[in-house]
Amino acid sequence: MFIDYAEINVKAGDGGSGAVTFRREKYVPKGGPSGGNGGKGGDIIIEAHHNLATLLDFRYKKHYKAKNGEPGGSALKDGRSGDDVLIKVPVGTIVKDIESEKIFVDLDKEGKSYTIAKGGKGGKGNSNFATSTNQTPRIAEPGKPGEEKKIILELKLLADVGLVGFPNAGKSTLISKISAAKPKIADYPFTTLEPVLGIVKYKDFQSFTVADIPGIIEGAHEGKGLGLKFLQHIERTKILLFLIDITSNDYIRDYNMLLSELGSYSKELVKKKKLISLSKADLVEEKEIKKIRIQKIKNADSPLILFSAATGAGIKELIDYLWKALKSNEFSH
Repeated sequence: MFIDYAEINVKAGDGGSGAVTFRREKYVPKGGPSGGNGGKGGDIIIEAHHNLATLLDFRYKKHYKAKNGEPGGSALKDGRSGDDVLIKVPVGTIVKDIESEKIFVDLDKEGKSYTIAKGGKGGKGNSNFATSTNQTPRIAEPGKPGEEKKIILELKLLADVGLVGFPNAGKSTLISKISAAKPKIADYPFTTLEPVLGIVKYKDFQSFTVADIPGIIEGAHEGKGLGLKFLQHIERTKILLFLIDITSNDYIRDYNMLLSELGSYSKELVKKKKLISLSKADLVEEKEIKKIRIQKIKNADSPLILFSAATGAGIKELIDYLWKALKSNEFSH
């Protein structure tokens, strides 16, 4: 099960209170103040890990609390600080405030971490309050409370190539042919109900990742169909590969409608490099294919790439084109 959204509560530890104690030594009937400081409360830290794929764990555990700092002791002994709590999340997780939806951090790299709630400071013991006029203070500070927050965890896939197309355009079939990913494939809309990430091996020692995501329908940017659940996952991709069924009555119109949905959701998406491919090329006669190849589509960064996942025709050329596009995209940024 792919879970890409969770809401959790985090509470850092409270600081320990400072102590009010006095030295008790032989032959020193009135020793000075010796109360130690309280320990700091534990922090709540969120860290990105590549071996996690979803936010499923947060469906079952929603509350995280760090330990409080211990109170100060006698003989100037400070209290022990509370242990931190480390929350591990998949790489690509965004952490937001639940009310304002302000983004605290984008954990887009392996090992990147963020202290989401800071532990309270320990209170000072009475040894800190001695003065020339008050050498036996009987006061100490209480510890400060730790921060408490309600947060959103939102996972956005990190992929090199995002597949964009209508339901049943052949995205799942393609990713099953070019990678080891095994998405559900059937001849009806919305077969893909959750994102699938595939690794495409290129030549001997190179590879890139492709995300197969639920198909777009008209109105997807308004949440229709699987709209928003889909669109958030292509925000991070480096290039977009549009898949259009070659048997469509008007694939230029289809491309423009897909582009319009992306632009309505995010203007940044439309700025990404866009490649256009026509799937199911085995369903069209060779003389028709020759006519199609010479056509150019406005607002695209490639000529039409034709392939058939069923027969394998054009798959190698498509992979070569994707690799070259990714490399040129790296050099252009």
